[in-house]
Amino acid sequence: MKVIDWSLYVITDRKIQKKSNKEVVEEAADAGASVIQLREKNLATRPWVEEAQKVREVTRRRGIPLIINDRIDIALAVDADGVHLGEEDMPLVLARKIAPSLIIGYSVSTVEEALKAEKEGADYLGAGTVFPTSTKKDAGEPIGLERLKEIKKAVNIPVVAIGGINLSNLEEVLATGVDGVAVVSAIVGAESVREATRSFRQKIELFRRKL
Repeated sequence: MKVIDWSLYVITDRKIQKKSNKEVVEEAADAGASVIQLREKNLATRPWVEEAQKVREVTRRRGIPLIINDRIDIALAVDADGVHLGEEDMPLVLARKIAPSLIIGYSVSTVEEALKAEKEGADYLGAGTVFPTSTKKDAGEPIGLERLKEIKKAVNIPVVAIGGINLSNLEEVLATGVDGVAVVSAIVGAESVREATRSFRQKIELFRRKL
């Protein structure tokens, strides 16, 4: 698998966006997003594919990875770089068998889940929810920074923190050693996606320079 910069992983959310997925992704990509995840919970398959095709054009031109949430069939159909799965989605072992070339991410909230996902073939982990969040109704109780740090130490694959991350808590999340942060509302729900992304990117780069 090619080396990926996981540092700023932006996830779309049609419910809170003020613009289309394509416009949001263009602004985020231009301002420093390093990975894009297209998340659609309520679309039928055909419009889902159409949305993914539009976003895929943008990420391909910008040269950044596109991850499709939940749907391995759509990831394959639009030639996305990867798919992100959770416990109610395609089992990891089967997903790896179906799509050996896709980047496969998996959502975890404990060290045990992280070790199991790594063993079963996940390429990276989405760990959280770190803080309370309103963008994912089934996110469960926040895991907090200490458990996030434990998950990062337990595995040898990249860990991306997710859940309630904003500019005010970004630095303490990065201090746990994670490979990146996944951001939803603080970027795609902002008045200016471009400015919000740029602010995250600047703060991440500032943190990196301190190391």
